Amino acid sequence: MEGRQIRAVLVLVVISCVGFQIRASDPIFIESFDESFDGRWIVSEKDDYKGIWKHSKSEGHDDYGLLVSEQAKKYAIVKELDEAVSLKDGTIVLQFEVRLQKGLECGGAYLKYLRPQEAGWKPAEFDNDSPYSIMFGPDKCGSTNKVHFILKHKNPKSGKYVEHHLKYPPSVPSDKLSHVYTAILKPDNELRILIDGEEKKKANFLSAEDFEPALIPAETIPDPNDKKPEDWDERAKIPDPDAVKPDDWDEDAPMEIEDEEAVKPEGWLDDEPEEIDDPDASKPEDWDDEEDGEWEAPKIDNPKCEIAPGCGEWKRPMKRNPAYKGKWHAPLIDNPDYKGIWKPQQIPNPDYFELDRPDFEPITAIGIEIWTMQDGVLFDNILIANDEKVAEAYRDTTWKLKFEVEKEKQKAEEAASGLSDGLSGLQKAVFDILYKIGGLPFLSAYKVQIFDLIEKGEKQPNLTIGILVSIVVVILSVFFKILFGGKKPAVNVTETKNEVPAETSDNQGSSAEKEDENENEDAAAAAPRRRTRRDT
Repeated sequence: MEGRQIRAVLVLVVISCVGFQIRASDPIFIESFDESFDGRWIVSEKDDYKGIWKHSKSEGHDDYGLLVSEQAKKYAIVKELDEAVSLKDGTIVLQFEVRLQKGLECGGAYLKYLRPQEAGWKPAEFDNDSPYSIMFGPDKCGSTNKVHFILKHKNPKSGKYVEHHLKYPPSVPSDKLSHVYTAILKPDNELRILIDGEEKKKANFLSAEDFEPALIPAETIPDPNDKKPEDWDERAKIPDPDAVKPDDWDEDAPMEIEDEEAVKPEGWLDDEPEEIDDPDASKPEDWDDEEDGEWEAPKIDNPKCEIAPGCGEWKRPMKRNPAYKGKWHAPLIDNPDYKGIWKPQQIPNPDYFELDRPDFEPITAIGIEIWTMQDGVLFDNILIANDEKVAEAYRDTTWKLKFEVEKEKQKAEEAASGLSDGLSGLQKAVFDILYKIGGLPFLSAYKVQIFDLIEKGEKQPNLTIGILVSIVVVILSVFFKILFGGKKPAVNVTETKNEVPAETSDNQGSSAEKEDENENEDAAAAAPRRRTRRDT
């Protein structure tokens, strides 16, 4: 009897522990959109946000999500949480799925985790200015191609909220498959960004190398009231005041002179013009000399010049003048009065503060506020949890199954169209490296063209080698120009779109509308090009 009682107690303890574990592993918030969002999510009533949200199935699945249904519109919708979520205690995981069913050329697909309404916002008036704690998710337009992570943090000295952007964030996947984005905030100030469960970025909130601007301000700043003295000389070199132009220096000598040793090639046709009237051309029947002027036959290349070394008046070619020296300048010498490049003196930063851990503002709502040029953007399975394993479990049971089905369908479509089975593991690694290289600051002027080439290589594996060569040529050209000086090279990239880089309104992350560049062609450029003969 006593043994049965002990066993019963043990069973109750085990059940209690299991129940506690289940409760402890429950997400803080989950939105699967299995049911309509009406009455649970609030659509902004602001005039700018005309985009229509729809409760719709993901293409090829029975799974529902929140759909961006129209092109070139602004969208805003918000969901208030039952309880505020603190970001200060323990691990917090932010996760959601996005499927760009029609791709993404220009637009955002990110979430905003909003501060309490006491900060100055209302659900029905949710817009770009509504204060948030964190903004996280994909954004792509023009030169912008990143998975944002932006933290809004209050400076305890100034009282101002400052946006701190994650440096070198991962790129947005360029396909039309479902992807899951995860941000893990750890109590030791570590931030991890995962895409499809794979870590793409690790950072530290307090590191100046990981966030711009740094959360902890500089201890000193340049004195705004410090002015450069009038007699401060920043010239390291000056013309030698004692130098005198040599007597034999001829500044008027031309750079080029006629080559007196040149001889007219044998067979040169002096009396033949380079172009003649087209003998096959005839005056149009509707040509009116009074209104249209005297008709002239169009010109064509003189066929006699094709087999001759040249036509028309022969002139001696030009050659470099050995006596040319150009304008004389006094040689440079060290400046005896040189004091170096002036900088204002450093003073203590009045906004400086020390920090052991970010003073995160609590989350009271989740909002989607975007401007996108594409429709077909589908949001699903928005999750907040305090356990990484919970987020992993949801990825395995919601996203992974859909992704595998979509991936197999994509492979079948590629095989049916005669393409290869996609990029090999090596190719994927190469493209990941190229995305990182393309995002380097010294390549910023060519980022749009480089990313466009990379995407073409990913989408068209049969052209990968040629595209890789093009990218390498562009990067090396820029590198050598920077290394050896000179103007930046013009990048010849075919079939690329000229887009305005994505901007953020009030620095809050909304993508700017893409603008097409007007192509104005000179009428003279369309005229037949005359053939010129090189003098020999």
